[in-house]
Amino acid sequence: MSDIVDRVNDVRREVGNDQSPAGERHTVLLRRLYAAEIEDVWDACTTPERLSRWFLPVTGDLRPGGTYQLEGNARGEILRCQPPGLLKASWVYGEGDETEFSEVELRLSQQDAGQTVFELVHLVAADPRKWGEYGPGAVGVGWDLTLLSLHWHLSGKDIQDPRAWQDSPEARTFMTHSSRAWGAAHEASGVPAAEAAAAAENTAKAYVPEP
Repeated sequence: MSDIVDRVNDVRREVGNDQSPAGERHTVLLRRLYAAEIEDVWDACTTPERLSRWFLPVTGDLRPGGTYQLEGNARGEILRCQPPGLLKASWVYGEGDETEFSEVELRLSQQDAGQTVFELVHLVAADPRKWGEYGPGAVGVGWDLTLLSLHWHLSGKDIQDPRAWQDSPEARTFMTHSSRAWGAAHEASGVPAAEAAAAAENTAKAYVPEP
């Protein structure tokens, strides 16, 4: 299990707030290093065939100003695309209201030969009660799972049955530690320790219910 915990620790997490005329929004940031060239990471994140292998099938008009749909998940508009370093899109989950104005931004930068810094920022328009109950882990754990899947994909080890894997002891360990890591990031953002810990525990229970 130590290897899967190491994958949790590969990611640096930050939580912030954003004030807008529409009200308070939150940001979750994930940053990690991949042992791959920037062009390979970009291609994995923007080519539909590769996305379907490690993330989700995607359809739409995949260009700036076009729209996209992730199968069974989010949809939105592609706001900016600057290969191989920047991709920004609006993010509407399920049947959500597009006025909630969530955004996802992917930033890539080459660190050394064969190493790419990957940053993902999700600007979240979350219900205040839901955010208070679950904190950043409500979206952060899902993104941690995504970054783990990308790590395996870039290593040539795609999971053949992601749904079955998420019920495995390894996945339960990963999601539990991910929830705690987001609790620590939540506390580091200035939230009282007890509040951050309670939200992290609620997140862990949601992702890893008792058998």
